[in-house]
Amino acid sequence: MIKHMFTLLHKDKNTKARVGRLSTSHGTVDTPCFMPVGTQATVKTISNKELIESGAQMILGNVYHLYLRPGLEIIKEAGGLHKFMGWPRPILTDSGGYQVFSLAVLRKIKSGGVEFNSHIDGKRLFLSPEDVVQAQLDLGSDVMMVLDECIPYPSSRDYVENSLKTTLDWARRSKEYFKNQLLKTVNLHTNPYTLSPKLFGIVQGGTYMDLRKRCAEELIEIGFDGCAIGGVSVGEPEELIYETTKFTAALLPENLPRYLMGVGMPPNLLEAVSMGMDMFDCVVPTRNGRNGQAFTWKGDLQLRNAQYKKDFSPIDEKCDCYACKNYTRAYIRHLFNTEEILGLRLVSLHNLSFYANLMKEIRRAIAENRFEEFKKQFLSQYEV
Repeated sequence: MIKHMFTLLHKDKNTKARVGRLSTSHGTVDTPCFMPVGTQATVKTISNKELIESGAQMILGNVYHLYLRPGLEIIKEAGGLHKFMGWPRPILTDSGGYQVFSLAVLRKIKSGGVEFNSHIDGKRLFLSPEDVVQAQLDLGSDVMMVLDECIPYPSSRDYVENSLKTTLDWARRSKEYFKNQLLKTVNLHTNPYTLSPKLFGIVQGGTYMDLRKRCAEELIEIGFDGCAIGGVSVGEPEELIYETTKFTAALLPENLPRYLMGVGMPPNLLEAVSMGMDMFDCVVPTRNGRNGQAFTWKGDLQLRNAQYKKDFSPIDEKCDCYACKNYTRAYIRHLFNTEEILGLRLVSLHNLSFYANLMKEIRRAIAENRFEEFKKQFLSQYEV
């Protein structure tokens, strides 16, 4: 029997970086980890076999998008999200809180929840905190996120304070509903960990550190299986992202997994790991890959550029992914210039492999108490 969802295995001696293991009913995840984004039950252009070969341990789905298409009933009839999409490993599902931010012109926030006008056909959709928890239970998610309001930057203090009251109210309602539903379906006395999904709270508060502190303290009091930092990388300067993350991370319980939502450029990952964060997601590897941007140990490359026309080397000589073992920069540039789909697939696949390998090397450096040295060396070679 799995006694704890998260086991802290080792802490780096010189930083806050840490190595852990996340246990779920669909397998274990070594942390720090990066989760490819599969918003609509797929990581764009990449098959599950390729995802596994790239080193992906866990992927992310999205309640709002799956609610609209194909609809929860179809996924339930298929046996849950894992079976519907053929993915055997853990899945984390986002609540739709980010869509509260990204689809601001199509939604209204009410005390009971969020009313959306579908970005597809304009159809009205109302999601309460309880609806979102039930949706994720129906999906069979391994890690579930509470509904929250992801606020834009900049926002006035009055706005953030009012938003925070709503977010915390939704968090309490989510936890209560989650606990009651779980008691109906799982005998927590005889099997308390192996089958049950886990619910994460999300720390909001904008760039107001006292509000961040208030939110973190109240979420800890409510009691969640993990803590996420939300509302960062929404337009604020990089220095403020780091300041907010460092301050908030220090408030979170050491024995729970810590998830930094939506932050994902390689240097950002290293900085956040040094602050004690464990889990990450971002569309950058695949979205940028579809536009020809490849990430390497020496920085990123825009493979559409003319300088690669006669460059017959792999994307990254240190990478052993399928793209790097079989194709050249020149050929991939040709694919993009002729609008062949294979080009965007190959760069996306490489980027996912690079991110997985980066996280693997980060874990190794932490375990050997040399993360600070590893970080300095990486950043000195990485040309932004």
